[in-house]
Amino acid sequence: MGKKGKQGVEAPEAGNRGFPIERVLRAVEREAGRWKAPIVTRLAEAKRSPFEILVSTVLSLRTQDGTTAEASDRLFQRAHTPEAMVRLGAEQIARLIYPVGFYNVKARQLIDICATLIERYAGQTPEDLDKLLALPGVGRKTANLVVTLGYGLPGICVDTHVHRITNRWGYVQTKTPEQTEFALRAALPNRYWIPINDWLVTFGQNVCRPTSPKCSQCVVEKDCPKIGVTRSR
Repeated sequence: MGKKGKQGVEAPEAGNRGFPIERVLRAVEREAGRWKAPIVTRLAEAKRSPFEILVSTVLSLRTQDGTTAEASDRLFQRAHTPEAMVRLGAEQIARLIYPVGFYNVKARQLIDICATLIERYAGQTPEDLDKLLALPGVGRKTANLVVTLGYGLPGICVDTHVHRITNRWGYVQTKTPEQTEFALRAALPNRYWIPINDWLVTFGQNVCRPTSPKCSQCVVEKDCPKIGVTRSR
C-alpha cells in the first residue's frame, strides 16, 4: 500500500527499484535533443513570465503545440497580464486563441483565473503548488509546469506520456498520472524531477507512442520490459 500524498492521492511505491532509471533517462535525454521541445518549455527558455506559462499551459491541453504557440503569440500581443486579459473579455480571448481545443471554455476559464489572481494575489501568479491548484480549472500538470518552468522550483509534471512510459518501463506501477507523480517523487533522483517531462513528452510523441511504439528504433529497447505493449514496430 502506498502513502497518501497531498490532496489525498494514493502514492504507490516505485514498482521496480532495479530498473536502470539513470542510464535510461540519460539515453532518452540525448534522443529527445533531436526534436523540438514542448511549447511551454520554449516559452520558459524565452524567459516568459510564470503567468504566461500558466496561460499557455491552459491553452495547450488537448491542442497541438503548433496551434498553442500561434494562439499564445496572438493573445500575448494583446494582453500578457491578468488585468489586461480581464479587460479583453472572454469573447475577444476566444477569437484570439481559436482554434485551440475548447477555445470558448478556455477563454472563460482564463477570465476566471485572472479574476482570482487579481482578487487574491494582487495580479501575481503564486509559486505555491496548492495555491495554483486552487485556481479555477487548474490541475496538477498545469500547476507543476508553472512551479518548475515558471519558477525553477522542484516539482514533477506528469502528463499522459510520463505516466505511460514510466509504467511501460515498470519503474512505477500506477493507474493515474496523479499516482505516478507521487510514486516518482518517492523514487526518482531529484536532478531528474524537472526535465523528465520534457524528455518523455518528446520521446513519447516520436518513439514510445501510445499504440504501436517504435521499439525497433528505441535507444532503450534493451532495458525496456515493454509492459502492456501488444504491438510494436
